[in-house]
Amino acid sequence: MGRTLAEALDRPFMDTDDELVRTHGMTIQHIVQAQGWEGFREKERHVLARISRLHGRVIATGGGIVLSSDNIDRIRQTGKAVWLRATPETIRQRLQADTKTEQLRPSLTSKGVADEVEEILKYREPLYTKTAHCTIDTDGLDVQTICRRIMEAIPDAV
Repeated sequence: MGRTLAEALDRPFMDTDDELVRTHGMTIQHIVQAQGWEGFREKERHVLARISRLHGRVIATGGGIVLSSDNIDRIRQTGKAVWLRATPETIRQRLQADTKTEQLRPSLTSKGVADEVEEILKYREPLYTKTAHCTIDTDGLDVQTICRRIMEAIPDAV
């Protein structure tokens, strides 16, 4: 989604997860195995601090970036945050369709990635609400439609 939006806006695209992997030369799964989720979140915070200073970019973040109040403040102060909201069922379908998810990202709980969706979403929803400048409901929408809705919701980003 972020890449498509960046192309539509003719802006560079960055993904905090990709940048973290590139910077540390390890997959997210390997970072978590070696340093735990706390170590991963600290690295994620540093990556966001660095790339949020770069202007004119579309930045995609991992869903857990909102677990740090520093990250929430930084996101709100340095750009326009969009929550791409989806139902747990839609999220599960997307995760199952994404062949890279299981290999790149470990489960956050002992339930497995697809089974933990509702629990994680329930906990994070207030944080997403606090972070987002706008929310786009994405269930049943294709990438182009979502992109158009983002540009309509944040016209000063265009």
